[in-house]
Amino acid sequence: MTLFLLLFPFAVISQTIGERAFVKGIYGNPERMLTAGYQLDELGVNAVFVRRASLNPEFHATAKAQGCKVFVEFPTLNGKGYIETHPEAWPINAAGERAAPADWFMGICPTDPDFKSFRVEQLKETLRDYSVDGVFLDYLHWHAQFETDRPILPETCFCDRCTGLFEAAKALHIPSEGTAGRAQWVLENQEDVWREWRNEVLNQWVDDLGKILREEQHKALLGAFYCAWFPEDHGGALYKTLGIHVPALADRVDVLAPMLFHRMLARPVSWSGDYLKWLGQTITSAGPLVWPIVQAHDKPGEVSPEEFGKALQQGSSAPASGIMLFSEQSLLENPEKIQVMRDFYRGMRP
Repeated sequence: MTLFLLLFPFAVISQTIGERAFVKGIYGNPERMLTAGYQLDELGVNAVFVRRASLNPEFHATAKAQGCKVFVEFPTLNGKGYIETHPEAWPINAAGERAAPADWFMGICPTDPDFKSFRVEQLKETLRDYSVDGVFLDYLHWHAQFETDRPILPETCFCDRCTGLFEAAKALHIPSEGTAGRAQWVLENQEDVWREWRNEVLNQWVDDLGKILREEQHKALLGAFYCAWFPEDHGGALYKTLGIHVPALADRVDVLAPMLFHRMLARPVSWSGDYLKWLGQTITSAGPLVWPIVQAHDKPGEVSPEEFGKALQQGSSAPASGIMLFSEQSLLENPEKIQVMRDFYRGMRP
């Protein structure tokens, strides 16, 4: 009896949703699976979600030859590698100082025009070099760290550019002097409008990058990885701090990829199913596809093969029409997880 049957004796998941095949993916640098001697099609994988920096012609061709769709992860508002030599793009906190790194993550000021031009050119370059099935926007949030049960949630960005654009967009005047004074006035007198404007800034990024994708490769899908908090979690920080409004994001993308990293967030595996149930009630039936990304990664602690199997099962529940796992490294570190994934993916039937 296979490990899949041991873990999921009653699980039957359709391999097709309407006319679209259920997406069974790996996120990260899946080329490492090939290097280790595995075949993607033999593993039941039909889609790879490749970090932009890891994509290369050889892997692209091999993945296609093995029947996989190729989706590119695009590090939208990750400031590392840019901000070090472009201090004008550094996010400014409510004290008027450069925001500290949020653990391993360093964000950026989303209104910096040179940074946006830099990312736009990167996207165009990728689309010129590769025919892809889609682009998934990652790090689509204001500077913060949410992949933990103790999130780091600074108030940003209060640089002169951001507050000036805010004034112009909302037809108001900030009477206070100095960055800290202006930040305090905004948060005390126009907080709701400020949060709304910050969400609009993110939405504009999605609109602008989506327009480029449609112009360059009109059949490719636009996806978005995003923090899978409920709206009320952490005092409403999903919207207030990260700048994410799920219904607005759903209106702009073809695929939502909630990051169902249950162990990182100190949640039970069943939380993934609970979140998807909520999401199904939040977006319309005519809304985007839903392809969650679930945790196989051993942090914090160990995600056992059995727990990983349950994460796949929960993450595949309605309204999901696809699923992927984070990441190939966790599979290669524990071959039992490869067997769990293979059994789960190959056990799906029309």
